[in-house]
Formats: sequence, structure tokens, C-alpha cells
Amino acid sequence: MRIAQRVQRIEPFHVMEVAKAAGEMARQIPPGAPPMLFLNIGEPDFTAPPLVVQAAEQALRDGRTQYLPALGLPALRERLSDWYGQRFGVTVPARRIVITAGASAALQLACLALIEAGDEVLMPDPCYPCNRQFVNAAEGRAVLLPCDASQRYQLDAAQVREHWGAQTRGVLLASPSNPTGTSIATTEMAGIHDWVSRQGGVTLVDEIYLGLSFDAAWGQTALALDEQIISVNSFSKYFNMTGWRLGWLVVPEALVAVIERLAQNLFICASAVAQHAALACFEPASLSVYEQRREQFRSRRDFFVPALKDAGLSVPVMPDGAFYAWADCSALCQRLGLPGSWELAFDLMRRVGVAATPGRDFGSHGTEQHIRFSTASSMEHLVDAARRLRTLWEDA
Repeated sequence: MRIAQRVQRIEPFHVMEVAKAAGEMARQIPPGAPPMLFLNIGEPDFTAPPLVVQAAEQALRDGRTQYLPALGLPALRERLSDWYGQRFGVTVPARRIVITAGASAALQLACLALIEAGDEVLMPDPCYPCNRQFVNAAEGRAVLLPCDASQRYQLDAAQVREHWGAQTRGVLLASPSNPTGTSIATTEMAGIHDWVSRQGGVTLVDEIYLGLSFDAAWGQTALALDEQIISVNSFSKYFNMTGWRLGWLVVPEALVAVIERLAQNLFICASAVAQHAALACFEPASLSVYEQRREQFRSRRDFFVPALKDAGLSVPVMPDGAFYAWADCSALCQRLGLPGSWELAFDLMRRVGVAATPGRDFGSHGTEQHIRFSTASSMEHLVDAARRLRTLWEDA
């Protein structure tokens, strides 16, 4: 059977390979022994709050399970528009909001609408691996630019200007970022977008962790800059609806009809039940729950990042959002006689029962000496993981 060349350009998702190995090791742990602690997957340990679950149940009972418009449930688009105004003080008309089957569908739609074969898209290194695969699937080419701690692991305007070429179509940024949990300063984002716009390019920003920002100075939506910014977002992270597969895309008005035509053909619509349920995300009681949980994520970060230092794992830049710690593991690898984070990840699972994600997936700029921990687990598990890691460091 002949496999399409576009598939050959899609790289393996090593995060899931590690997750499978962690699951297998966990199943082999004898009864009564300490369990595997999963700090490898970026999924909140919280699930949808009660009103959202009740809304889904009611939608099922009422038979509201049929196709919805490709652009999404009008009432949900209005709720999101209101949320942008209340949370960020930004006017985002509902007509520019497209409901999608998760942020993944949003990225696919944006890339298919905007990227031609051979177009180049500038991205930071490190960055979330799947984002560049959407560019590859649209027959573009992701160009990764090395970013270090002095830049908060984010592109800056000077880099974009320096590397902009004849084939460059735009930039794909993430703020806050996976794996680093760092955001782009508003002034830097403005500088990047100004340059991109003057070149006739596209500024595409992944904002799926924006609701989980811990500092108002960083937690600003790029949509405040102008209406040409394209923003990808999701109900998975802040709204704790990972498996519901619901996201949204904010696009310039000129792009709405284009995205609608693509969505009609590729997806028909996002899940009707999930959309009806998501209306309840914006009820005051639900928003209160989400804010309480955001504070818990902040507390976990404030505990775990300093605790890693005691285990020989430094985090060069304190995350200002999301639920990740991007740790330099070179000292621990040297102490254990390991070449890099890939080997360390498996060693941590075997020796202390802590699953983390090696840097391999996220690029090539120093990623072999970095490992990502997810703080989306309970404080109890984080305390236990920190203790195990510290013991490993002290006993090595």
C-alpha cells in the first residue's frame, strides 16, 4: 500500500510513547508498593464542574444532539464574546468566533486556509510538537528558531525580522507556551505582529493556556492588538473539558466564510452535546470554580518549581501560566551517568516511579538537556514526587 508523502513528513509524537511505557510500568507495580506518579501528560486532574455536567445531561434528555451550524452554536459564540470583554477587557464580536472540534481542529482549519505548499512558518524552539505538524500537514514548513531562557523561550521581534525570507508566510506562537509555561510580553507581541503585518504575513497565536495565566502583566490576549490576529483557544485546559473535544478560533471577518466552508466539509460541526454543555462554563458558579482551580494550579507551581531545585533540576524561567515546569536536567543526568533527558525519563520511571516528558518532542535547541514536568496533578502527588526526586539526587 502506498502511503501519502505528507504522512512521511509528520514526526512521531514521543510524548505518547513515554506515556505508554509509563502505563505499562505502572501495571507491573506490585500491590502495596508506591504507585507511579504521572507528571508527564498535560491534562488537568479536575474535570468539568457540576453545572457543565448537568447541562450535558439535560441536552441528552432533551434530544439536543443533532447537527449545529459549522461556525458553532450562536449562543456559545455570544458567551465567548462576553467572556473576552469581562475577563480581558477586549471586544471580540461573536461573528468572528468559530467553534471547533478542539484546538486541534482550529489549528488545522487555520493552516489549511492560510498556508500554501512550500510556505514557511516561524516558530520558537522549544515549542509544542503538534503545532508544527499542522503546518507540515498543510504542506508548509515549520522553521524552528532557537530560543533560550534570556528570551523566556519565546520568539522576539528581532528574530522574526532576521529570519523572515521570501517563503515566510507568518509566525505560529504560543502564549503561555507548552512546554515552558512562559508568555510573550505585550510589547514584544506587538512588535512581532507589526513586522508580520507589514510583510503581508499572518500572526497565529495558540492561547489555549491563557485562562491559566497567573500574572496580569503576562496574561493578556493578543487579540487586543488588532482584528488581524488569529487566536486558537480551547475548553480543555482552563475549562477542564479535555475529552469533550471543544475549542474555538478567532479570525478576521474576511476569513470567517473561508473557515466556515472548510469546517462544513471537514467536520460538519463540533459536538452538539459539548457545545450545549459549554454554555454552563460561563455561569457565575462555574467561573468561581474555575478561578479557585486556577489558584490551586498557581499554588502547585509555587511549591513544585522550587522543590525541583533541591533535586538537581533547575527551572531557568518561572512559568507565568499553564501547568508545566521546563527543567534543566543536565546536572542530574551527569550525576546519574545518563546522556540526556530521554534516558532520564525512563530512569525516573524505573527507579522512583515518576513519569515526566523528555525534551525530544519539543525541538532541538537544548531539549536533550531539558525535561518537562506537568503540575496538573494533585498537590499530594507533587509533594510525593518532589520527595522521590530529592532522594534520588541525594543518594546518587
